Amino acid sequence: MKVALIGFGEAGSILGADFAGAGCDVSMYDILLGDAQARPAMLARAEAARVRAHDSFAAAVADADLIISAVTASSSGDVASRAGQDLHAGQVFLDINSVSPGKKQSSCRAVEASGADYVESAVMAPVPPYRLKVPMLLGGRRAASLATELARFGMNTRAISSEIGVASAVKMCRSVVIKGIEALATESMRAARHFGAEEQVLASLNETFPGMGWNKELPDYLISRVAEHGRRRAAEMREVARTLEDAGLAPTMAAATAELQDRLIDEMREHGLAYAKEEPFSWRTLADALSKQEKHA
Repeated sequence: MKVALIGFGEAGSILGADFAGAGCDVSMYDILLGDAQARPAMLARAEAARVRAHDSFAAAVADADLIISAVTASSSGDVASRAGQDLHAGQVFLDINSVSPGKKQSSCRAVEASGADYVESAVMAPVPPYRLKVPMLLGGRRAASLATELARFGMNTRAISSEIGVASAVKMCRSVVIKGIEALATESMRAARHFGAEEQVLASLNETFPGMGWNKELPDYLISRVAEHGRRRAAEMREVARTLEDAGLAPTMAAATAELQDRLIDEMREHGLAYAKEEPFSWRTLADALSKQEKHA
């Protein structure tokens, strides 16, 4: 199978490397290839993954059987529109971006104007630990047949609807809870640390929700997701907000979660703090660093 990755960030590069490792012919295009400063690193990443880099969208997808869109939420519609110009019948466009059902439906119309088939995917867990086996829910008229084909490469995909939007609705509604818990933990733990009350708060949470790990690794994990991916997750939560609005609901919690995620990243950048992948993450260290900077301000 010939696979083209549009977007070669964290998710795209992992999937590209694993498809190449499974014997697929893999190509990629990323808008950062047009950035003189970012281009060398992007080319090095592609080479390490054994993926051919192309300087245009059209060249990357020209003879691909499967095109995977793995870009930012804000760029997903533009990629679908471009696909509507450059794809052709017989190709399948798999949209794994975290966007609202309405945006997926709009992207479907754009892609299928070319004669290609559109399949939506809701990625239900972080890609890095699972890699090609990350659980995905698929939707669309080709979803069932694509799930069967992808299973040959060890992918964990499941078709849940022939309609576009159902799989994305699952992801969006789930995110209200998952990313909401991350935001709640971030706000609660920073305040508890300020007052020297974190041990008591965590003990109480652990007693109320035993087995979740509130007295172990869970707070570090939850807050690390915001510290590392807060900007991207805030964009995803705005898609959640659109989903709720489309359902006639006020996105109270989704909007607040997005605001908190953006704010934490803004604070970290303002004080010269960055998430270090190579080091164990400690929410206490981050809270103390931000508190120290605030006292000196």
